[in-house]
Amino acid sequence: MTPPALLVVGHGTRDEAGAQAFRSFVDGLRDRLPDTPVGGGFIELSPPPLADAVAALVADGARRFAAVPLVLVSAGHAKGDIPAALVRERERHPGTSFSYGRPLGPHPSLLTVLERRLDEVLPRELRAGTTVLLVGRGSTDPDANAEVVKAARLLWEGRGLAGVETAFVSLAAPDVSTGLDRCRLLGAERIVVLPYFLFTGILPERVARQAADWAAAHPGTDLRQAAVMGPTEELAELVLTRYREALAGDLRMNCDTCVYRVAMPGFEDRVGAEQRPHHHPDDPSHSHGPHPHVH
Repeated sequence: MTPPALLVVGHGTRDEAGAQAFRSFVDGLRDRLPDTPVGGGFIELSPPPLADAVAALVADGARRFAAVPLVLVSAGHAKGDIPAALVRERERHPGTSFSYGRPLGPHPSLLTVLERRLDEVLPRELRAGTTVLLVGRGSTDPDANAEVVKAARLLWEGRGLAGVETAFVSLAAPDVSTGLDRCRLLGAERIVVLPYFLFTGILPERVARQAADWAAAHPGTDLRQAAVMGPTEELAELVLTRYREALAGDLRMNCDTCVYRVAMPGFEDRVGAEQRPHHHPDDPSHSHGPHPHVH
């Protein structure tokens, strides 16, 4: 029997290079799994839309799917938008079924990639005097932001760095310039800005610009910028791990700090809230419909 299809789901970006990186990554997974149907699509902003990816797999005979969200943290897209999109696809294609995998990070293999990006701009003998600023996307979900802080702490452990601080490029504090100020005030001899992003795009480019602007205003500080993680061997293997977990029903989601389950300070109104996906402009057949996803 043909194995269930691997469906890779991305958020989308207005940056064509970032979108192409996603598409090329999916092509690489297809080469790795010649006997497994593999497809990928975005929930917004970039082609191909998720609906087209699913339709193509269904046309080739796929009926069972294991969807892996190609995201680092469990924010609103992973918790609400992608599950709702999968419900829509199941309704569009009667007789299909979808298992849903968990987000990617923080995971030791991705920490290995982050360390490699660090090594590309910083000799190891300089680590003791270097503070890293790990910059995430940022979210209105405190649980998602906390996962970035967790990744920073895990990156710090055992690697001989002076410290690893966190910042966010949108929606959450501290922003990039504030994070860099904090590193300097903590006595960093040098700072490496390390983007916590899989591929290039609008937001990683914004991180680079903001860091360059800060460096220009602080010419006495040795500031270096690392690259995004990129389509590495480790990332591909992790996606395949998440695919196998979804098939086995071994998801191990952390719901202890989910604002849709637990009353967190300042977010009490979200407990039990319906997850209504916002409009996805690259999916012309989108309809909000009467079936929101509920935690």
